[in-house]
Amino acid sequence: MLVSIIIPAYGEEATIGEVLRRVVAVDTESQGFEKEVIVCDDGSSDRTVAVARAEAHRDPRIRLVVHPENRGKGAAIRTALAEARGDYCLIQDADLEYEVGDYPALLGAVNAGADVVYGSRFLEARRPDGMKLPNFVANRILTTTANLLYGIGITDEATCFKVFRTDLLRSLDLECEGFEFCPEVTAKLGLRRVAIAEVPVHYRARNVDEGKKVRWTDGFEAMWVLVKHRLVS
Repeated sequence: MLVSIIIPAYGEEATIGEVLRRVVAVDTESQGFEKEVIVCDDGSSDRTVAVARAEAHRDPRIRLVVHPENRGKGAAIRTALAEARGDYCLIQDADLEYEVGDYPALLGAVNAGADVVYGSRFLEARRPDGMKLPNFVANRILTTTANLLYGIGITDEATCFKVFRTDLLRSLDLECEGFEFCPEVTAKLGLRRVAIAEVPVHYRARNVDEGKKVRWTDGFEAMWVLVKHRLVS
């Protein structure tokens, strides 16, 4: 099987090179998955594209697509998804908050029969390393809301690490442009009663000075997306 690792990137010249080197080096083959890596640069004004292109020249498994202007994380994921050739897609951020060493656990859940797997930051740590209190509270509220509205029983709605059967993800007809990718995909899976498996993953939160882009207003947007899809269903 083939897994397409989708990496939306915006202003990540400091980390994108290291992320790509770690991603191509991680062992997915022992789980039965060859890999391809699709980076979608979302209109970066720094050297993100140059660094990613250099890594792509070194490893043919890496492909780069570019938005001429910034559109948002969700738009970048959708663009990369259109290019994916894999049986499954795995979402990976372009920073170093998550550890690629957790790929085997994520793919192991796929091999156990899961169509969708979320990597939970809260299964082994009540509050992940470096996560500020407002972010922790927002995560708890959003996850609880998703569970109440859709009866899905997960512990981490907003995790970056998500794996999907590619044809299933495409069938959801995603419309997201920004950080609302997570609540939109969770809501649409919930409406279809698609089971979401979870495995514990490692996480170290970065701060604004290190390039973190999620803001407190994104929490309100995520809440609205969860409620909206429940109301219109």
